[in-house]
Amino acid sequence: MSEGTIVLTGANGTLGLAYVAETLKYNPNYHLVLTVRNDKKTDINTSKLYTILSRFPVAKYSIHTLDLASLDSVSSFASHLTLQVSSGALRPITVIICNAFAWSLISGIKLTSDGYELSFQVNYLAHFVLVLQLLKSMDKMRGRVVGLSSDSHRPGGSHAEVFPPVLPNDFEALLKPPADEPGKEVGRGFQRYGVSKLCVIMFIYELNRRLQWDSTYEELRAIKALAVDPGTITDSRALVRDVPGTWSLGTKYVLNPLRPLLKYAMPELRSSSIAGKILVELSLKEAYGGKHMPSYYEGLMPTKSSRESYHQAKAAKLWDFSVALMHRVLLDE
Repeated sequence: MSEGTIVLTGANGTLGLAYVAETLKYNPNYHLVLTVRNDKKTDINTSKLYTILSRFPVAKYSIHTLDLASLDSVSSFASHLTLQVSSGALRPITVIICNAFAWSLISGIKLTSDGYELSFQVNYLAHFVLVLQLLKSMDKMRGRVVGLSSDSHRPGGSHAEVFPPVLPNDFEALLKPPADEPGKEVGRGFQRYGVSKLCVIMFIYELNRRLQWDSTYEELRAIKALAVDPGTITDSRALVRDVPGTWSLGTKYVLNPLRPLLKYAMPELRSSSIAGKILVELSLKEAYGGKHMPSYYEGLMPTKSSRESYHQAKAAKLWDFSVALMHRVLLDE
């Protein structure tokens, strides 16, 4: 019998694949709900997912198409999963892992089908909508929400930073930022990515607060939310996709092959295998659950996130803004 249900977005991404392999190897009694943009075996990334799954013939899993660049797709998926849990077809959700992400660096600003900036919607807003719609389908005693963060959320936290990640005064600028200045596309794109990760952390903190005081979630008080920076995953496809040529060359010829040596000076460098193990620990091990446990980790080390991430008034404003966006889009469908 299944111990519970794990929902993983971006299951065919570099970290997602490592998480699936690690979970099935050491925690095989969970049912994995794996989301991808393209569920066809002809997709090169999804084919890797099927290859991993084939090594575990008794694995319990289902693969779902989910486009985080469409809030209608997110809502439809959440409704389907809610029905499966309420009908007993699936056990209550033990963990939701908000793993999928997007950025646009050399390609400039990209908009989703909802008309919003891509990295803000995929990394933050779509996961916000997904979690809120699935909260009441979670295991009321063991439920855990895991958001994926990055050192890019912290001003001065990344060598790639050109412009610091700071929330704008007008949150509408998160949806439709001004056009990039010529020659500054990479810096602005990385800034947008960092801000989206800052939003993820602020959401995690605000969710924990609301789980404790909001009567809407009275039966869900034991659910824990946490955010983790898994480190720089040197074998990640993201480091060679829509990035400057120097990044992809540096990844291929320096970071990845020399990681075993470089990690002593740069401990944030990790293989996807190690990062997958970290994510399994944080999402499933009892030691990281409970409302009194830390809410932010770098690897398995609890630590402080950026100063702005603790700004409760901004977090509450971001929450209300996001709820309004959710209603604006979904009620128009």
